[in-house]
Amino acid sequence: MTCWRRLRDWHEAGVWRRLHELLLAELHATGLVQGRSGAVIDSSHFRALKGGPKPDRARSTVP
Repeated sequence: MTCWRRLRDWHEAGVWRRLHELLLAELHATGLVQGRSGAVIDSSHFRALKGGPKPDRARSTVP
């Protein structure tokens, strides 16, 4: 519960946005990121249309 509250509080305080902006600024200063080409997109913000890999069928543990 403590971790969840801290994550919520940091999100509401804008910690993650500022951290992301700082990281992108640092990477941009080194020339490792140019424009938005270095931005990360994941399925928490954009729907993964084809889904992820399907797990293998679970093996039985019964002898």
